[in-house]
Amino acid sequence: MRLLVAGAVLTGSCLLASARQADTQPAADPDAARSTVSKWIATQQIILKESKDWQQGKEILQSRIELMEQEIASIEARLAEAQAGTREADLKEGELAGESRTLEKRATGLAAQVTDLEGAIRTVHGSLPSPVQERLAPLYQRIPEDPANTKASVGERYQNVLGILNEINKSNGEIMLVNEIRALSDGTPSEVKSIYVGLGQAYYLSASGEAGVGRPAVSGWEWTPANELAANIQQVVEILSNKGSPKFVPLPVEIR
Repeated sequence: MRLLVAGAVLTGSCLLASARQADTQPAADPDAARSTVSKWIATQQIILKESKDWQQGKEILQSRIELMEQEIASIEARLAEAQAGTREADLKEGELAGESRTLEKRATGLAAQVTDLEGAIRTVHGSLPSPVQERLAPLYQRIPEDPANTKASVGERYQNVLGILNEINKSNGEIMLVNEIRALSDGTPSEVKSIYVGLGQAYYLSASGEAGVGRPAVSGWEWTPANELAANIQQVVEILSNKGSPKFVPLPVEIR
């Protein structure tokens, strides 16, 4: 484009020089003069067109440059935002990893505690009254044999332990009358009526009038004959069976 403009300027200069030279010379042929003027006008038009086209091209290029600069600025802004988001995500990931480690430690501690509780409850099982043992049998069956390899979650195991403790606590405030099979003094198994007062004392009475007292021990309940208590135990049986009026009945209690 610059070469064309330079050529046009050179051509115009030559034509002007020729025109000035013609002015100093005698009048030439009119046709030659008209031809010279036409060429000069054509040259001016070429120069004007090239200048206009160059200006338009410059404006187009400038617009494209501005658009590219805006696009670059936008990309840089998005890149900075993405980098900031990445840093924030890294920080959040680090916080979550720390919380996860803390929770894992707590879960390990809770698992150890519930294992100890399950062991203690197993030890208590033998000293519970037989009716309480029967009620708690489904819950005791849920205690894992191998705490290290169980599908039950720590939460489920704690819930099971709490269920057992709640039932034990409830039974400790009850007086239960149940029918059981117990060996009498001659060793013969016989059906008896047993009265459990909470978790620490019990009495029994057979149909033949034999009576006894029971107390919990580590290996189970220990039963001692006490026929002298038969009459009083019979009164308690009648009261609990709604066959007698409520009243105070003296019976021996031993606290261990």
